[in-house]
Amino acid sequence: MDAGRRFGRFWAAYAASTFGTRLAFDAFALIAILALHSGPAAVSLLAAAGTAAGAAIAVPLGPWTEHRRKRPVMIAMDVVRAAALLSVPAAFAFGRLTFVHLLVVAVVVAAAEIAFRAASGAYLKWLVPPERLLAANGRLESTTWTATALGPPLGTAAIGLFGPVTTMVANAAGHLLSAGWLRAIDAREPRPVRPDARRARAGALLDGWRYILADPALRLLFLNTTLVNGLIMATSPLLAVLMLGPLGFAPWQYGLVFALPCVGGLIGSRLAPGLVARFGRHRVMRAAGTLRACWPVGLAFVGPGVPGLVLVMVVELGLILCIGVFNPVLATCRLEMTAPDRVVRTLSAWSVTAKVATAALTAVWGLLAGAVGSRAAIAAAGVFLLATPLLLPRRDRAITAPGGLPR
Repeated sequence: MDAGRRFGRFWAAYAASTFGTRLAFDAFALIAILALHSGPAAVSLLAAAGTAAGAAIAVPLGPWTEHRRKRPVMIAMDVVRAAALLSVPAAFAFGRLTFVHLLVVAVVVAAAEIAFRAASGAYLKWLVPPERLLAANGRLESTTWTATALGPPLGTAAIGLFGPVTTMVANAAGHLLSAGWLRAIDAREPRPVRPDARRARAGALLDGWRYILADPALRLLFLNTTLVNGLIMATSPLLAVLMLGPLGFAPWQYGLVFALPCVGGLIGSRLAPGLVARFGRHRVMRAAGTLRACWPVGLAFVGPGVPGLVLVMVVELGLILCIGVFNPVLATCRLEMTAPDRVVRTLSAWSVTAKVATAALTAVWGLLAGAVGSRAAIAAAGVFLLATPLLLPRRDRAITAPGGLPR
């Protein structure tokens, strides 16, 4: 089997898992509300505690995964996620579903997702030749945005027709299909070298963060993406409260204005390889990274009626278009700048930090909204985002491969 067909199966596995996850968008919160009749405090606890605990569990999985073949780890994480998710509809069918059960499943799924993503990044770097890595990441990014545009509307419609646990079954099926496609890849990885006693110490758990912070360009990209993604996600519940509350939009309108602009992510990810070929990846990354920070402040000016819907769609389209260009370039640079024996720990540290930072910023912005109002809090996040381009590498030669060789 040639490299193209191998990547095709990897891509199919990614698509199956991603579409299943997007179909189950906010499934834990919806099940807690619709099936367990949980209140706002319990739903917030489910979101924050599940993410934070899952991230904590994922920390030791980084070094453990680094020294194992990545494809078996990915398959195992798919199976673990599927089994955990299927336990929810099974418990619901027998009238045994509890909030604690839902919380445990959220933790397991969050930890397995971090381990899967870290292993998949390392496996992709091994599977795809360096000259095709950007195109491969562009395809994965376009798949993500296609699933994001289609999944949530279809998932919420399925919940309305078939019940609150429907999308959990779809999500589990996606992970099982992903495991099947991964097993169909016939390329066998070399066995990673086992660590010596020094590398096996507990301090090795921190190697991912040490590696990121020791590299000037990686450190800047790490801080930039963590802050940008955290601030964008922190305003999401505030915008929901504003639009569904005082502004009087219906839930379907709220879902529509976020689903339609996802086409921008598809367009941006398809444009990224051509833009890099013409202008160079450093210029593309700085331009897209700067432009994506300029859009969110516009959400503070959303008003009622059709003009408000149009404003949100325009802002989200511009934001997602820039993210669609930026993300595959970032993913490619990050893989190329990371030594092969550090990829899993580095990506694990990156994902864990992103999840914890998002949870923390969401909590802080919730308190801020309680003090000054949702609109003012959204505006504050937009203003902070305008400063984040300062954390992008300023020179092309700052982005280097391991050992200092410019890319």
